[in-house]
Amino acid sequence: QVQLQESGPGLVKPSQTLSLTCTVSGASITTSSYHWSWIRQPPGKGLEWVGSITSSGTTDHNASLKSRTSISRNTSKVQFTLQLSSVTPEEAAGYYCTRRRDSGASGFFDYWSQGTQVTVSS
Repeated sequence: QVQLQESGPGLVKPSQTLSLTCTVSGASITTSSYHWSWIRQPPGKGLEWVGSITSSGTTDHNASLKSRTSISRNTSKVQFTLQLSSVTPEEAAGYYCTRRRDSGASGFFDYWSQGTQVTVSS
C-alpha cells in the first residue's frame, strides 16, 4: 500500500521559508509513470497545484510561485521536500503531498498525505 506522510512545522513566520517533507512508503519515487506533487488549499478556496518532481528528478512549478518554490528529493530516504520562501499570511493553507499518475491530460492524483495545516503568523 502506498502511503505519503508529511512532516514539518505547521507554523512559519511571514517572509520566512516554509519547508515540508513527504516520506513515501510502498513505492519508489524513481519509478517512471508518476509525478510527486505538492498541492495546497487556502481556507474557503479551491485546490492549487504548487509544483512537482518527476521520477527522473525534473521539477515543475506553478508559474505564479516558481521564483519562490524549490522541490527536491532524497531517493535513499524516499522523500521529497517543498521549500516555499518569502511566505505571506495569505499563503496559510492546508498543504498536501500527492502522487500523480503520469497520463498526460488524463492523469490523476491517486494518493494523498494527511495534509499539514500551515499557519503564517508572527
